[in-house]
Amino acid sequence: MVLQPWLRTHLYKVLVVLVVVLLLLQYAFNSIFEARQLEPLFAINSSSSAGHRPIRSRERGLLFSAANGSISPSDVFRNATDMSDDTTTTVTGVGGSTSASSTAGQMTNNTTPLCPPIPPKLVGAIRVLKDAPPLAELEKKFPALEPGGHYHPQDCRARHKVAIIVPYRDRESHLAILLLNLHPLLQRQQLDYQIFIVEQAGNGPFNRAMLMNVGFAEAIKLYDFECFIFHDVDLLPEDDRNLYTCPEQPRHMSVAIDVFKYKLPYADIFGGVSAMTRAQFEKVNGFSNMFWGWGGEDDDMSNRIKFHGFHISRYPANIARYKMLTHRKQKANPKRYEFLNTGRKRFKSDGINSLRYERKDLKLFHTYTLLLVELAVPS
Repeated sequence: MVLQPWLRTHLYKVLVVLVVVLLLLQYAFNSIFEARQLEPLFAINSSSSAGHRPIRSRERGLLFSAANGSISPSDVFRNATDMSDDTTTTVTGVGGSTSASSTAGQMTNNTTPLCPPIPPKLVGAIRVLKDAPPLAELEKKFPALEPGGHYHPQDCRARHKVAIIVPYRDRESHLAILLLNLHPLLQRQQLDYQIFIVEQAGNGPFNRAMLMNVGFAEAIKLYDFECFIFHDVDLLPEDDRNLYTCPEQPRHMSVAIDVFKYKLPYADIFGGVSAMTRAQFEKVNGFSNMFWGWGGEDDDMSNRIKFHGFHISRYPANIARYKMLTHRKQKANPKRYEFLNTGRKRFKSDGINSLRYERKDLKLFHTYTLLLVELAVPS
């Protein structure tokens, strides 16, 4: 049957209208989904999670007993074994002993309600504090912390289990300032979190990326963390709506920094502060271990993220704001561009599966967990 010209014209218009309606519906559904993900960013003071299980004392003792052992690739993905709780365990490593008290009595259970999707005590823009007391005095400010700088809310079950990984060497004043600013923010966000300070022993070239790999490898042996925040010690968040939570896609957190006039230096930057889930970090094989000295490791991670089908997500620049503490710039890595250009060839072989280091000490301070490690040069 041959359609009349006027009928063909009307049929064409109907089809065009249907296509437009379908596109509008798709846009509307996508907007609703994104709004649910970013709702905490824009709603202040409004009223897939597993249950919380604190670090058990016998697990800590087991892990600390190997303080001087070398870590092999097979150890990287091995979690602590579930064991019955003791009351107190004293663990000895290089440089002293630490008492890790059991927190079984404080454990939330499955009957405890989940924390609300939007933490009710967020305030938005916050005042950054740059005058911190010494680390020993800082402990008094955070009585709710468990050993190792571990915290979980008491009145609800946290929706996110977060390890904060801070690569570190010889920056004690900056560390005190970071802890002073970070703990209140993380507690208002109702996270189950622990702060790991990963210190590089010796005075050789600093390897920031390798220290972050070490932090990941050690953290997953202590607790079933779901997401990881890789955090420079000299960056201080300015807004508590910048959520330190598990991202849908790898998230660049430090979008707008004061020394860069609160502008993103370039589109693919992934340095400063970043967030990844455990699954994402394992899929990209972590950071490269090849970048000794300043520069290059974050761009290599950005390349890994895109290569494995992820994309870099960001919160709005008016929320993902940071102040940078003044510090002396490290010596640049002379081979960083060479390693960046050849990085794709090493994505599968250079990362957490080739990580080599010796853990010299592990101490549970009140406000953080210290990992002192000696890094091995990759072969």
